[in-house]
Amino acid sequence: MPIDPAIAVGAELPSRDLSWDSTDVLLYHLAVGADELSYVYEAALCGVLPTFATVATTLRDTEPPSVRMPGVDVDLARVVHGRQELEIHKPIPVRGGCTARSRIADVHDKGSAAIVVTETVTEFFTSRISIFVKGEGGFGGDRGPDTRVAVPARKPDAEVLSPTEPRQALWYRLLGDRNPLHVDPGFAARAGFDRPILHGLCTYGMVLKAAIGAEPERVAGYRARFAGVVFPGETLRTRIWREDDRLVLTATVADRADAPALSDAVVTFR
Repeated sequence: MPIDPAIAVGAELPSRDLSWDSTDVLLYHLAVGADELSYVYEAALCGVLPTFATVATTLRDTEPPSVRMPGVDVDLARVVHGRQELEIHKPIPVRGGCTARSRIADVHDKGSAAIVVTETVTEFFTSRISIFVKGEGGFGGDRGPDTRVAVPARKPDAEVLSPTEPRQALWYRLLGDRNPLHVDPGFAARAGFDRPILHGLCTYGMVLKAAIGAEPERVAGYRARFAGVVFPGETLRTRIWREDDRLVLTATVADRADAPALSDAVVTFR
């Protein structure tokens, strides 16, 4: 069995020493469309987008990701990013470093698929990644928690359109996510798509930027489910509802009759 929950759950993964500087931060901001001076000029930075945490562990990677961990050995073409959650312990500095310690936190059974949850902890952030592995469910495991977020029954307080660039996936992959799904038409076809798709984490970063503007250091947490694909060159529509100390978000693809992109998304503040 490519996934053995008895082996996987709780397994420790290799720790990594991370480091980054202003060039890495500026490249990340450009790759997620944050091209205002307050995000791309080191002398005027308003801070680091908290979603930089999602690439801090891959900055020096030059090989496609492998889905091989204790109790997990699956084909990359059968995997999609299902959900992403960040807790920001303190603002990420423009230049810094830390040690990242990771483990397999859980494995859920969705019937037709399995969800593998990995957790990475550093002094600056905790990242929880849920990957959806097609065809690996049905082993009788727990389905996992309900992470749905109700959208307020009123018009959004704000709406932001964020165009993506046709070459955006080519820029984003320079941050270390070399999954061929985002550049290779043949691999994309094998994964069930008619052309390469934009990185889900690129969409994730773009939507946060649309929601918070130039106040990245206020963010304490951000979570979302990847509800559909975005193709490079399409325009994202982010709808924002303000609720006390949090924002509830949805993101859709304006070009395709508002097809879902992100759902169950929440930003919390300090």
